[in-house]
Amino acid sequence: MMKKNLFFDFSVDKARKTIHVTREFNADLGLVWKAWTTAELLDQWWAPSPWRAETKVMDFREAGMWLYAMVSPEGEKHWSRIDYLDIVRERRFSALDSFSDEKGTINHALPQTDWTKEFSEADGRTTVEVNCRLKKLEDLEKLIQMGFQEGFTQGLNQLEQLLESL
Repeated sequence: MMKKNLFFDFSVDKARKTIHVTREFNADLGLVWKAWTTAELLDQWWAPSPWRAETKVMDFREAGMWLYAMVSPEGEKHWSRIDYLDIVRERRFSALDSFSDEKGTINHALPQTDWTKEFSEADGRTTVEVNCRLKKLEDLEKLIQMGFQEGFTQGLNQLEQLLESL
């Protein structure tokens, strides 16, 4: 049964070239952290339906990397690479998110996003604060144009459903 009244906010600050997302989940911190940091769980919620995420490499540690594809129902793959920068277990992690090829070679023609994700728990609910910083306003606008808000929102909703089933 889904609990309502879980906090969600998505805001874009063009002046600062940032996106800020706050999402509350009706699950304990350890489970939410695991869903953000293990390939088996990320593959179940990260891509907006009907697409799916498929991990090629996952090494969740500072200086580690997650290389994955967003796979369409027809099998078309769009690759991305996340380089982990700073990790404080069950508190926060930061990473550089880049579009890439299947070998992890970064495509510098597309926007790179500097992510920070912070986790906190209160009253049995976990809140995830996501801050995305981009280098240029054009990169921010391109990311929004590519459907980031809709896709990320759908992924977070899929995460909520996954957490309820675990």
